[in-house]
Amino acid sequence: MTPTGTVSDAGLPVWPGHPKGSAAYRKILAGLAFAGVATFAQLYSTQAVLPMMAADLQVTAADAALTISLATVGLAVTVLPWSFLADRIGRVRAMMWGISAATVLGLLVPLATSFPMLLGLRMLEGMALGGIPAIAIAYLNEEVNKAHAALAAGTYVAGTTLGGLAGRLLAGVVGELWGWRAAALAVSVLAGVAAALFLLLVPQARGFTAAAASGFRGAVRTLAGHGRNPRLLALYVQAFLLMGGFVAVYNYLGFRLSGEPFGLPATIISLIFLAYLSGTVSSRWAGGLAARFGRRTVLISGTVLMVAGLALTLTQLLALIMAGLLLFTGGFFAAHSIGAGWTGVIATTGRAQAASLYNLAYYLGSSVIGWAGGLVFQSLGWTALALTVIGLACTTAVITAVVHPARPAPAGEAAAAQASAAGAPG
Repeated sequence: MTPTGTVSDAGLPVWPGHPKGSAAYRKILAGLAFAGVATFAQLYSTQAVLPMMAADLQVTAADAALTISLATVGLAVTVLPWSFLADRIGRVRAMMWGISAATVLGLLVPLATSFPMLLGLRMLEGMALGGIPAIAIAYLNEEVNKAHAALAAGTYVAGTTLGGLAGRLLAGVVGELWGWRAAALAVSVLAGVAAALFLLLVPQARGFTAAAASGFRGAVRTLAGHGRNPRLLALYVQAFLLMGGFVAVYNYLGFRLSGEPFGLPATIISLIFLAYLSGTVSSRWAGGLAARFGRRTVLISGTVLMVAGLALTLTQLLALIMAGLLLFTGGFFAAHSIGAGWTGVIATTGRAQAASLYNLAYYLGSSVIGWAGGLVFQSLGWTALALTVIGLACTTAVITAVVHPARPAPAGEAAAAQASAAGAPG
């Protein structure tokens, strides 16, 4: 029911959103959770089998990592176009197009007959997947009652985190038994099932109103306005540097652990991705801590945890390396959840595009630094790579301290942080 007195500018009743506990609310949560699984299981599926892929295709570690970098490049360059398209044709239709195309392309990846063909398919797959993180949170905010939007967004975050984890674990186990092509096929089948469940469950939109096309100049004005805001720029730089360093660590730690003195098999190496669960916890804690201590403090604290965790990976003790990875991952997701949520608070207009620019920087960092880290690793080893990422985290902390004023977060921002951050997990 529409609350009394709640009307739009045109005098029409405002859609209040599906209330918590309703059948439609449950379908939205389940559908978007499956969408998160379908998206992020595919996006990073090759990360767990990069060493065996490099050996089988006779390419370097950095070249093998291009299967991830080009997928995230494809996602990055299409995040903004998908957001504008969804404003015109509707959130559900755009997500259906994206997830269906990505599923088909994912099933073609194991059939690639050459490395360039494999890279091309991965990039197209990423371009199709760009339609999910760009749109899912906008759909949630329009369809779910505002009082429960943060909880709904948290469910989507869990789906994306668990999706990325499931894809990596499945790929590691299947790859160890039957090779990387079988691993890619298994993940694509998992994503296909999740995509089908999303299409089956997600309700049609009731709160969506098609936006009039503002034209190319209008879009450029909106984006340029965000680009001139130093606080938003600082968050975009943070997204680029931290996500790039994060992906570089996970891309090449497997190569380190498969070599001497560890010599671990792919199945065991894939278990390092269980550290993502620390990120699931820390991203939820971050919102509550921001309400008490301010976003600036929590974001800087997250980067400090990343640095401390990476320092532990410089040892030769496997237990310390794993403990360091837990700290590093938890710190990253805490910082990321704050940064992503902050964009929607700072931007007073064009919030969808502000969030899309954050996603653009986030995935470009994944692509560029995630690949370039391989050049450092191949030439100078793990210590040099870890110190490079530590430098990126310290740079982020300094930028945050200088650009963002030291003041407590206004009441209610913690919920907004969770809702906004849900669109860009890993």
